[in-house]
Amino acid sequence: MVNAGGLFAQDLASRTEDLAAAQIPTLHMCQGRYFTYAGRSPFQHLIYPMPEANTAGLGVHATLDLGGQLRFGPDVRYLDELDYVVDEALREPFATAIGRYFPGLDASRLNPGYSGIRPKLSGPGEAAADFVIQTPAQHGQPGLVNLFGIESPGLTASLAIAERVAAAL
Repeated sequence: MVNAGGLFAQDLASRTEDLAAAQIPTLHMCQGRYFTYAGRSPFQHLIYPMPEANTAGLGVHATLDLGGQLRFGPDVRYLDELDYVVDEALREPFATAIGRYFPGLDASRLNPGYSGIRPKLSGPGEAAADFVIQTPAQHGQPGLVNLFGIESPGLTASLAIAERVAAAL
């Protein structure tokens, strides 16, 4: 069995018979919100600002979807429960962050977009933690691989993760 439950991987693992609770890392839900930019994008490339010290993300960056729609995000907000709301009141803090690398920003063109929740293994103020591929050799349960904390770099690494899982099984 491959436990690739994302935000629910820890919950699934806790329901696994004979898997010690000490083998399950703590989940820290981290919401990332996005704002879209109305109208034509002034950019043709992704823009990543310099990461801010002591933060849990890369900063509010500019990305383009396949249709050329510009969006800014994500920000970082740790949660105690699931919440996918993007509050319009965040326009000003987003405009401030974006203005550091886009001084010509027209903040009135920013609109609440969408949000996602990352399954982080590090909490607020903690050093960043990489995702975990927990194999049978590590937890003693034959035929079980747990994937914990697979967030955005996990998509980039998905083929390598699949190879590791296959090798472990």
